[in-house]
Amino acid sequence: MTGGSAGATAVHCATAVVDGVARSDVRLDLDGAGRITAVTVGVPPHAGDLRLGTVLAGSGNAHSHAFHRVLRGRTHADGGDFWQWRTAMYRAAAALDPDTYRQLAVGVFAEMLAAGWTAVGEFHYVHHRPDGSRYDDPNAVGLAIADAAREVGIRLTLLDTCYLTGAPGQPLAAEQRRFGDGSAAAWLDRWHALRAALGDDPLVTVGAAVHSVRAVAPSDVAVIASGLPDDVPLHVHLSEQPAENEQSLAAYGVRPTRVLADAGALRPRTSVVHATHLTDDEIVQLGNAGVSAVICPTTEADLGDGIGPARRLADAGATIALGSDQNAVVDPFLEVRGLEAGERLHARQRGVFSPRELDAARSTAGYRALGVTGGIGVGAVCDLVEIDSATVRTVGARPEQLVLTATASDVLRVVVGGRVVADRGVLVDGRSPAALLHDAIDVIGAAQPTDSASTNGPRA
Repeated sequence: MTGGSAGATAVHCATAVVDGVARSDVRLDLDGAGRITAVTVGVPPHAGDLRLGTVLAGSGNAHSHAFHRVLRGRTHADGGDFWQWRTAMYRAAAALDPDTYRQLAVGVFAEMLAAGWTAVGEFHYVHHRPDGSRYDDPNAVGLAIADAAREVGIRLTLLDTCYLTGAPGQPLAAEQRRFGDGSAAAWLDRWHALRAALGDDPLVTVGAAVHSVRAVAPSDVAVIASGLPDDVPLHVHLSEQPAENEQSLAAYGVRPTRVLADAGALRPRTSVVHATHLTDDEIVQLGNAGVSAVICPTTEADLGDGIGPARRLADAGATIALGSDQNAVVDPFLEVRGLEAGERLHARQRGVFSPRELDAARSTAGYRALGVTGGIGVGAVCDLVEIDSATVRTVGARPEQLVLTATASDVLRVVVGGRVVADRGVLVDGRSPAALLHDAIDVIGAAQPTDSASTNGPRA
């Protein structure tokens, strides 16, 4: 990691929200790996402690497509048609190579850190050259993304994604060829090589993903579910749109949740992303399986996907986490408010999720989905967000309710593994996320093809 302060051996928080309760004078002892070994409440700081003010546990972004960030503010003309968005997305993907993706990821991850996201799950499927041929290192793009995370200091779970078909029973379209590995077995071989290449990295975890049951057939989902080590997080887009459910019924005779269950893919290590259009029985099935449901409120609103049954999933036993998805918005607090606002609009009542539940969705639940122990507790990584509690948005708010009043603009220092990595909107080495993004988007924009790749069909 470039930049950043030396890792602290102890952190003192004037106020810390611990498991939903505000505590005063909280001291955290850390080991050499930046994990919390003791939490002591009501003690003064010691000499040499990293001293923070009002502190929340780090924010776990459980679903991101970093390269979608280049589309922000470019897809709303003429109503921002869904297929128009998809075409623009494919054009952006076609312009990427390992170097440009790394440059963009540095900017996106820097923006996330400055906003208070301390960990991210990158749902990564741009694996190969645009024509589908492999780079000299078949994991060149994934390794570039990992390098970008290390450079800025964000905690990364790299969710290398299997993507084999354009639709059930159909080959990949020309613009999708770079996403595919040909078979589930070939994808697994590449996945294992990626995990070996990254080794035991304290900042990078290698997870896995099935893009969707549209892009991976049931038999291949089963190969992947059985072929991955049991401790590996497994993510999948699930029932984001009604069309996905209809395609699954037409091709397989069952809806996507049943496909995953029959393939052995619904387990506590599984995260289902969006889970917007579910039946009552599917909600129960997902809850009984103990999955994480990753809700992405700003993206689901931006694309008009709908409001998912988050409260009902939580009541059934699922863990609710949050993600920034297409990164049209990078702000963990706006995702929190989007989650609760959608539920309030649907239920026509306030307080559908308590502040404690919302803070857990932002923090510990997101980390759980990423295969990392987060929060402020013994054994957790010391990832923290310091909030300015005296801005026009936050002044007078109870610390436990800052997740419903603060925005990314109120984030002061950001700590990952006991190390300050961002401070008042910039990386600690002084680099501005806006400048990094400006340069990367310029490079990618210049490389985009001038003709569109496709004008209709389901979203990738």
